[in-house]
Amino acid sequence: MIKENVADVEAKIQAACDRSGRKREDVTLIAVSKTKPVSDIYEVMETGIKDYGENKVQELCDKIETIHEPLNWHMIGHLQRNKVKYIVDKVSMIHSVDSLRLAEQINLEAAKKNVEVDILIEVNVAEEDSKFGLSTEEVIDMVQSIAKLPNVHIKGLMTVAPFTDDPEENRPYFRNLKQLAVDIAHKNIDNVTMNVLSMGMTGDYEVAIEEGATMVRVGTGIFGERIYTK
Repeated sequence: MIKENVADVEAKIQAACDRSGRKREDVTLIAVSKTKPVSDIYEVMETGIKDYGENKVQELCDKIETIHEPLNWHMIGHLQRNKVKYIVDKVSMIHSVDSLRLAEQINLEAAKKNVEVDILIEVNVAEEDSKFGLSTEEVIDMVQSIAKLPNVHIKGLMTVAPFTDDPEENRPYFRNLKQLAVDIAHKNIDNVTMNVLSMGMTGDYEVAIEEGATMVRVGTGIFGERIYTK
């Protein structure tokens, strides 16, 4: 079933790229494997997917220890500063940087391990109380502050749009994030590129691609419903 799901998601990504005049290779599919067993990840790996997203540091570390093939691991969940040291040298990107203090901690731990870390700034475009992320008004100042940190490189922006039955409702949020990225890029800030827009999940990734997403984070659409244990 998982392989059929991947094929279905791939077809939808291609169709969204076609509709918006984009190339398929401009969109990275991140398989969100949180709460899913390693056996499921191996099944997805057989389809050629190399990018996997996790929400929790412990689960991420456990899976990286178990799976030895070279994969791109993405930290997409809220990251506490005291957990940064466990992942700075293991992930290809941290999507959820939402404060200067967190960025400073990433920079500190990266320097200790002699690595450089690619990050995205998380923006709460819809201004939902239940979500992490900066307001759109805060982003440019934050980017300028974080850009001064030598071991951290800002590659773009990320958002988690509202959960909705109608993905069209999220189109304005994706459009706003894209415009914000364009505005920041125009400022030509050292150590900042805006090549990555991580937006769109199982319910709305097609709309996100039409609005410029370069990374979509699909969990349920690939792995099926999540398993939560107490």
